[in-house]
Amino acid sequence: MATPLISPDAIGGVAIPDSALARDIAAYIRDTETELLFNHSSRVYLFGALAGVQRGLTYDAELLYAAAMFHDTGLMPAHSSAHLRFEVDGANAARDFLKSRGIATTDLDTVWTAIALHTTPGIPEFMHPVVALTTAGVEMDVLGLTYDQYPDHIRDAVVAAFPRTPTFKEDIIQAFYDGIKHKPDTTFGNVKADVIADKEPHFHRGNFCSVIRGSHWHG
Repeated sequence: MATPLISPDAIGGVAIPDSALARDIAAYIRDTETELLFNHSSRVYLFGALAGVQRGLTYDAELLYAAAMFHDTGLMPAHSSAHLRFEVDGANAARDFLKSRGIATTDLDTVWTAIALHTTPGIPEFMHPVVALTTAGVEMDVLGLTYDQYPDHIRDAVVAAFPRTPTFKEDIIQAFYDGIKHKPDTTFGNVKADVIADKEPHFHRGNFCSVIRGSHWHG
C-alpha cells in the first residue's frame, strides 16, 4: 500500500501542513528520493513538530516541513555534488526549490541552515526553532535519543503513517553510505565519517591534529 503524500490525521496535535507548498514539496521528494528516505523524512517532520509542542516553541510548519523533507536529498545522485558535504547539497536543493516558489530570503536561509547543520550535534538546539526541531526530528528517528519522551501510542501512530522498514537501522546506514562513499573527504569533522569507517574497515579518516601539524606554519 502506497504511503499518502499528505497524512490528513493529526498526531499528538500536529499534522503535515495541508497547503499547496507542502503538497509540492511532498510530490517533489516522492519523485526524488527512495521510499525509505521519503518515509524517514516525513517522520522527521512529525517528531520535530512534536518536539516543538513539548518545548513550547513557535515555528512555521511549512518551513519545518521543507527542512525535514529536503534534509537527505543530498544523498541522491541527482543532487549529490563531487566535493560538498551531502548536508550542503541538500540545503542547496531546498533553497533552489523554495526560491522558485517565491519564499522570502530570510526563510530560505533558515531552511538552508536547518539542513546544513542537522548532523552537527550540540549547536542546532540553541538556534531558530526550525533549525532546532529539524535536528530534534532526525535525532529521534535515526538515533532514538528522545525515544522515551514520546508515549507508545504517539510513536506507533507516526510509524503507522510513515512506516519504518523491518531493518531500518541497517537500511539507513546503507543509504548514508551509498550517498557519500564517492566523497569520503567531505565527512571530515562530522558524524558521517563513522558511516564510511563502518563500511570500509581500512578507511583512514581525517585528523584535526594532523592538519594542524601538517600546515605550512613553522611554529
